[in-house]
Amino acid sequence: MSDPIVIVGDGQAGVQAAEALRAGGHAGEILLFGDEPHGPYHRPPLSKAWLAGEIEAAQLVMRSPEMLARKAITLRTGCRVTAIDRAACTLTLSDGTHQPYAGLVLATGATPRRLNLPGAQAPGVCVLRTRDEASAIAEGLARCAAQGRPLVVIGGGFIGLEVAATARKKGIAVTVLEAAPRLMGRALAPLLGDWFAKLHRSHGVEVQLNARIAAIETDAAGHACGVRLQDGPLLPAGLVLLGVGVDANDALAREAGLACERGIVVDACGRTDDPLIVAAGDCTARRAADGGLLRLESVNNATEGGKSAAAALLGVERPFAGTPWFWSDQYDRKLQMAGLSTGADQWALRGTLGAASFSVYHYRAGRLIAVDSVNAPKDHLTARKLLDAGVSPAPEQAGDEGFALASLLG
Repeated sequence: MSDPIVIVGDGQAGVQAAEALRAGGHAGEILLFGDEPHGPYHRPPLSKAWLAGEIEAAQLVMRSPEMLARKAITLRTGCRVTAIDRAACTLTLSDGTHQPYAGLVLATGATPRRLNLPGAQAPGVCVLRTRDEASAIAEGLARCAAQGRPLVVIGGGFIGLEVAATARKKGIAVTVLEAAPRLMGRALAPLLGDWFAKLHRSHGVEVQLNARIAAIETDAAGHACGVRLQDGPLLPAGLVLLGVGVDANDALAREAGLACERGIVVDACGRTDDPLIVAAGDCTARRAADGGLLRLESVNNATEGGKSAAAALLGVERPFAGTPWFWSDQYDRKLQMAGLSTGADQWALRGTLGAASFSVYHYRAGRLIAVDSVNAPKDHLTARKLLDAGVSPAPEQAGDEGFALASLLG
């Protein structure tokens, strides 16, 4: 290939794709474009250790420009791609210049949703995705702590609850408003959603479920000062965090005529409907064997998807078919999830909800489909092996702490 392989997006998926291309034998130029001023960094600490001030900026760095340069990968930060010309195999950049490509990896990530509410765009209403957004939230929390003002979190998902836990550690009053009947309802079974609500309440968080929000109120200076519910009460706020999910950044692909549906549609190898273009990470929706689309937002998905996409450009079949896994740290509890529990019709509890650690095993039609573990890393690792191998312990075996589930693996 005379022209370079270009990777749009320098997050987890983009970095993995770049390194996998080089490790896979690609000898040509590799360009890695990132639209933020910072180089590649780890996102998971942003809502926890970075927000709490427990780590330095250097500890966020995923790969420095020097590390990438040693692998002959050229990083360009602050570089935004505005258009793809598939016929000419060129990219248009925000400065008006054009960049040819011989292969293209789209790893454009996702963008936090904003609410269509009065006051939702006011200063003091934050979202969390980038390092700069996390730093702005840290400054807002510092003001809340100094002024004795509360944090209001709209959305009871992972990001919102992680920030809520971090704020409580700082002594800040927190209210979480969730429109659904339980926390993390799209990811967790009712049993665990209720358990996490109890956990947060035990740490002093006011959790309001089935919440209906009318507006975000602003003060005379136009700064957010409270959240008004539809039934009337105004909840004062020094800072408002929106944690209501993300949308895939697929506009670039969509405008180029690539198939998109809640993300850039790819197969298990990260291929789009253009043989020169692959995609990976949070911007994608993977077409399953049954024709359905699977949207995953995780480090694991970005890492493995980036490797698969790179392999596809090199003409190698490397389908990403492993068990998806996720994690979330809240207070001193680590939730680790293996598999997808959607559609489960039976559950088995290993341990007790009041114990220091426990796991919930999810079944559909008698087969194990997912395991959620709290402070039980050994259960989590065994669960991933069981699911990868297609081995399904009986519910009574899963619920018996005396039974060695690993023995089923042979």
